[in-house]
Formats: sequence, structure tokens, C-alpha cells
Amino acid sequence: MPVPVPPVPLRPVPGPRGLPWLGNLPAFGKDPLAFLVRLRDEFGDTVTWSLGPRRSLFLSHPQHIAELLAAREQTFDILEIGWAFRQITGRSVIASRGTEWRRKRALVQPTVRPRQVRVHAATMVDCARLATERWQPHAQIDVRGEMALITQQVVLRTLFGNDLGTQTRALGDAMAVAEKAVADELRGISLFLPGWVRTPSRRQLLGAVATIDAEVHRLIRARQAAEAGRDGRDGPDEPDGRDDLLSRLLAARDAEGRPLSAKEVRDEAVTLWAAGHETTSTALTWAWYLLARSPEVRARLDDELARVLDGRLPTIDDYERLTWTRQIVQETLRLYPPAWLIPAVARDGAVLGGRAIRAGTTVWCSQWSAHRDPRWFRDPAAFCPERWDADAPDAIPDHAWFPFGGGQRSCLGARFAQVEAALLLATLAQRCHLDIPAGPMAPKVGLLLQPAAPLRARVRRRE
Repeated sequence: MPVPVPPVPLRPVPGPRGLPWLGNLPAFGKDPLAFLVRLRDEFGDTVTWSLGPRRSLFLSHPQHIAELLAAREQTFDILEIGWAFRQITGRSVIASRGTEWRRKRALVQPTVRPRQVRVHAATMVDCARLATERWQPHAQIDVRGEMALITQQVVLRTLFGNDLGTQTRALGDAMAVAEKAVADELRGISLFLPGWVRTPSRRQLLGAVATIDAEVHRLIRARQAAEAGRDGRDGPDEPDGRDDLLSRLLAARDAEGRPLSAKEVRDEAVTLWAAGHETTSTALTWAWYLLARSPEVRARLDDELARVLDGRLPTIDDYERLTWTRQIVQETLRLYPPAWLIPAVARDGAVLGGRAIRAGTTVWCSQWSAHRDPRWFRDPAAFCPERWDADAPDAIPDHAWFPFGGGQRSCLGARFAQVEAALLLATLAQRCHLDIPAGPMAPKVGLLLQPAAPLRARVRRRE
């Protein structure tokens, strides 16, 4: 359980010397993860640095991280990360601020409330079951690609109410192109280029976004037409007789009775799709990588699945009973958090650790570096789901683990993602082993923290 820590004053120290105008961008772009760990280990809990012309402050202590995440809506603004990211998310709830953010959050939050997670749990399990029936014994599969297909089917069925047929893979390919464009921008000088400059990566991104938008707008128009033709036959809580998230977005009304516009529905739908699809598939990919190198952890997983499920498919009612499965997910999210960096821009009046932060300063914290801090996690690079046992000897401070952020702007779909990851892992592991060749796999940073190379596995049926 998280435990309180004594108040920690914030004492910024200067970080590594940068280059004129570029600051520390070349070092950060070359290896962002190593750069952030270096800030933590060589300079301390609060380090000043510069990303290009931006004044920056990097936080490593959980108490300062918790303060930042709690204050993001009051005295910090979101950072406009770059042109590429905005093309994907538009002005969705994660990119909004102030009154606009509060309005959109109130409209979107009911679409992922616990009741909706329970409703969609059977869809999650069914998509995993269908995947295991598709896999041939002893076949070689691309783990990331297969996990992406499963989670994409889940999010398309829960978000749009169908699998989209042949468009499913096309949309997945388009999102992969978009994710690469964000990674290219984040690690290079194009982060500071105006939107009218069309690099090859940006041109590819525009094509990918056009593919995504065409299909999403088609689905929105079809659903709106169905809504217009139902003539009040269905109740307001089950628009058009459906219970998918798109119907709920279209039916949502704010306190003044205003719906989301078509553009706002597009932005929220694409953001929910990208977040729900990519983050969970990435976490599952890393989970299989870690399980393949940890036979003891895998054996304990098999024992739990046999004891709790007794050969049947899991249900939402099994989620709390699948303790070891959930701890595997939790430890995977510690070691390889899909979202690995959170920035915020200080406004007038921003304070952290009792110290005023100059307005305009970009304040950063990183799940990657915090989750691997040896002060909070013994043997931090080791895969040890038992560190999350209820009676584990080492207390873990609040916000030493924060894969879904924190504060008011924490991930709306955190519960959905955790239930989905655990139920998918349980369903797949109950039926198959994925034998992955030995060898290290480095992470690659982008919009999410992905494996740097394809992860191949041989399917072995469980008896």
C-alpha cells in the first residue's frame, strides 16, 4: 500500500550543459530514457535543463510528482507537445484545458465508468478467445502485431459496436504510421518547426490521419442517421438500442443541454481508440516478453488460472480473484509503462515543494525513471510481481508508480485498461504459451514505449 513520506523541499540544481539554442535536445533525442535516468542519478530530485529554447525542470521524487499531477489543472497548463500529436488527438479531453476540459471530461467520463467496464468485459474475453482459435499450434507469430489485433477488436467493438471488417487492419496500420510520426517529431528538431513545414514524416502522418478520419466520420454519420430514424423508440441510456461508447458520446449532453459537435466526437473517439488500443497491446507485448524470461512467474500464473477458473473462460467477477495475474500486469506497467513522460507548463502562482515555479517553465516527470528508482524498488530492473503482494515487506511511496498519471487529469480509461489487460492475459495464458527466444529487447520511445524490434514467438498449446 502507498505510504506517506515526510515533506521534501524542492531545491533545483542545474543539469548537464546544453548547446546554444538546442539546449539538451541532442542528448535527449539520442536516448530519452537514459537521459532522464542520468538527470535523476547524477543531479538529484529536481534538475533544471532545456529542451531547445524551453526552460525545463525535471522531477524525480514521488512527493513532487504527486504535487505536480494534483496541480496540473489549477496552476499548470498542458504542454502542446507538437504538431504531429495534435493531428491525432485534435482538441480531445487530453488536449483541452480550463472550462473546455471540464465540460469534455464530464461528457466523456460516463462512457468509461465501472458499469461500462463490466458490460464490455465479456467482449474482451471473447476477442482473446477468437485469437487463440486463430493461432495454429507451433506457428510463429508477431507478438506485438497479434496483441494489437486483439485490443483493436476490443476497442472497435466497444467503441463503435462492430469489428469494421477489412478496415480493422488498415486502421491499425494508419495508427502505427501516426505513432512513428510523433516519435520522429519528439526526438528531433521538427518538434519546433511550424505546422506548414511538410517533412516526409509529416506527409505520411497526414495520409494516415485521413484514413482514420474517413472511417471514423463514416461511422459517426451512420450512427447519427440511425439516431435520427429511431424517433424516440429507445431510452436515453441505451441510444439506438446500443451500448457502445460512440452511441454514448453522441447522446451525451452537458449542463446546458449541448451535445458534442461532430469534430468533438471525432476527437474523443479517436483518442479513446488510440489510448484503448495501443496502450493495452503494448503492455501485453511487454508482459509476454517478461513471462518468457521468468518461468517461475509463469508457473505461478498457470496455477492461479487453474485454481480460479477451473478450465472455464474468465469473467469480470474473476478479476479481483486473479491476484497474481493483476500483479503481473502491475509489474509490467512498472518496468515498461506505455506512457513514459508527462509535461506541464507552469502558470503564475505555480508552487511545488514550497517553492514558486517561474511561469512558462516546463515541468516534467517520467514514469520510466520513477518506476525504476532504486530508492523505492529493490532490484528495480528485475521482474518481481511479488513486490505487489499485500504483505510485501517494502513500502512503496504514493506516486512512485503512476502509469496512468494522477490528479484530476489522470487517465479516464485506467480501470478499463487494467481490467482488459488482466482478462486478456488470463484468457490467452489459459490456452497458450508464447515461446519467445532468449535475448534482451530494448524499448523504443515514441508516443508510447514500444519494443525496438519485432518480438517473435512460437505458439504452444497448453494441455
